[in-house]
Amino acid sequence: MLADDFGREVTGVRVSLTDRCNFDCVYCHNEGLGDTRGPMDPQDDEMSTDDVVRFLEVAAEFDVDSVKFTGGEPMLRQDLEEIIERTPDQMEVSLTTNGTFLPGRAEALVDAGLERVNVSQDALDPKDFAEITKSGAYEKVIEGVEAALEAGLDPVKLNMVVFEHTAGYVPQMVDHVAENEGMQLQLIEYMPELTGKPEWNVDIGRVHDWLAEQADEIEHREMHDRKRYWVSSDNGDGRGMVEIVDPVENPTFCANCHRVRVTHQGYLKGCLNRNDDLKPMGEMTKPEIREAFREVVANRVPYYGEYMIRNGDGEWEINDEYIETYAEI
Repeated sequence: MLADDFGREVTGVRVSLTDRCNFDCVYCHNEGLGDTRGPMDPQDDEMSTDDVVRFLEVAAEFDVDSVKFTGGEPMLRQDLEEIIERTPDQMEVSLTTNGTFLPGRAEALVDAGLERVNVSQDALDPKDFAEITKSGAYEKVIEGVEAALEAGLDPVKLNMVVFEHTAGYVPQMVDHVAENEGMQLQLIEYMPELTGKPEWNVDIGRVHDWLAEQADEIEHREMHDRKRYWVSSDNGDGRGMVEIVDPVENPTFCANCHRVRVTHQGYLKGCLNRNDDLKPMGEMTKPEIREAFREVVANRVPYYGEYMIRNGDGEWEINDEYIETYAEI
């Protein structure tokens, strides 16, 4: 297993299969690449099925034991089932999706080897949902979540980005997962440094405080120093789990990062927040992939606390020590 200079072993990879998406969510940062979304038709620059599988086979050689397929919307890839089926057996396979294509495909994905799914759902009201996603596909998403549960995916995690537009929907969403067995809620801190709308930011600490008041039980996860809150439903008949993902200005989060990302074009990416460390994998031969993978892992730097450091005024600024290094990659 490969580890960087900070002792962080790479145990998982997150592979973007496309930058295409049938939604246009107002907070989208497209896996940290910015708004690069192109036409909805398949693009020549997307990794082929064989390219994706070849990369995963190399990652497995380094004891990587999990892969999450993302996009864009990864289910726009008609070869998704094949990719999952050909993923090395040692890897746990998960998927993040907007859910609109799960009806009719969820069972086939599970048969291919899919084990977990995260479905983006930022609101329970169709009008609110449409304002955030710029899509009228609310009912399809609801059907998709139901299809995932019926196919045996458990839990089904609902991803909700918490920012100015959605903060008021959190209590209703918490009660929703508490009342529906098999669902969990993942509240994701809005990342203004990637989306360019700092005025939309909310204090995620207030969400932590509110959940702590509601929770019957609080669990601490070592990974990323995350907290899980177990909350009973308003009617008392159910109990749901809520987890907060809060990476912004969080050195502890970065210190516990064990994942390398792959862009849809076949570039390795050591950190979500940066694009100055993108590493091409050449013609995607196994020797080229091995070399690129080793190099990217060796040069990974925790974003907060190392790449970004506090100045004398307590503000985060780029650490010049690393700029030259990564300019040469």
